[in-house]
Amino acid sequence: MEIGLLWFDNNPKLSLHEKVVEAAAYYQRKYRQQPNLCFVHPSMLTDADVQVGSILIRSNPMIRPDHFWIGFAEEEELAACQAHEKSG
Repeated sequence: MEIGLLWFDNNPKLSLHEKVVEAAAYYQRKYRQQPNLCFVHPSMLTDADVQVGSILIRSNPMIRPDHFWIGFAEEEELAACQAHEKSG
């Protein structure tokens, strides 16, 4: 994903799922495209949280806690993310 939206949400009352849904809704309104990939800090991701609807969630230590880098990735990049997850 070369271009994305950096979203910040530190509301402790919302789950990761709810935060991603809100970020995705904003992304959709702004860019008129449904996002399909979101990077978060590893501390925010549990084994159970790997996908929210059609949005693949992946960890990246370069993303600060409570931040979400959300956007649209081409199929090749999504496949690479999924393959990396299975091998790691």
